[in-house]
Formats: sequence, C-alpha cells, structure tokens
Amino acid sequence: MNSLRLLRLPQVIELTGLGRDTIYRYIREGRFPAQRRITDRASAWRADEVAAWIESRPAVERKAAR
Repeated sequence: MNSLRLLRLPQVIELTGLGRDTIYRYIREGRFPAQRRITDRASAWRADEVAAWIESRPAVERKAAR
C-alpha cells in the first residue's frame, strides 16, 4: 500500500520551482492540482498529484550547436 503524503506550500515551491503567486494562478486556471483542506486554517497538496504534474511537464529540447 502506498502511503499518502501531504505537502505544505514551501515544499511545493521547492519541488516545482514555481513561486507562490504562480501556483495559485495555475490552480485558478486549472493548470495545477488544487490543495486539500486539512484543518480550518491549513491546506496541503497531495504529493502524488504534484509529482504527476512535474512528470507531465515537457522536457526542454536542446538546440544543435552551429
């Protein structure tokens, strides 16, 4: 059984390289997984959803040297 792990915002920022404002904008645009409410004042992201988003990002193509 996989253990479900929750990530807080600083961890999501560290893993993705995105800034706070970009993460929340991407959530509004449906381009990033939404956070889950864990208490009245705290929320977190599922680690598997964040990992899937990272894996879905395209690789950077390198241009041939001239």
